[in-house]
Amino acid sequence: MKVSFDDLHKAFENRVRLGIMSALAVNDSLDFTSLKEFLEVTDGNLATHIKKLEQEGFVEVEKSFIDKKPNTSYSMTPEGKKAFEEHLKVLEQIIKSQK
Repeated sequence: MKVSFDDLHKAFENRVRLGIMSALAVNDSLDFTSLKEFLEVTDGNLATHIKKLEQEGFVEVEKSFIDKKPNTSYSMTPEGKKAFEEHLKVLEQIIKSQK
């Protein structure tokens, strides 16, 4: 089977979206501040990329209050997990094909 860079999912081409999905892949959920600090991005930059992943159906948002302060947390949807795992498999195949 021939593998191509075209088989990679477009939603994960950006380093911030790739970082968001990587972080959520190993955590049940993360709040906005934790993601922002981990990725070292601005509020606006993170919000833009989260919105894109949410529109794709890959990330779900939960808004709540902790000690009367708003808290927004994110988790990967089953569809997001599947798409991200497929993206990683293609990356692995590309790497292995170069040996």
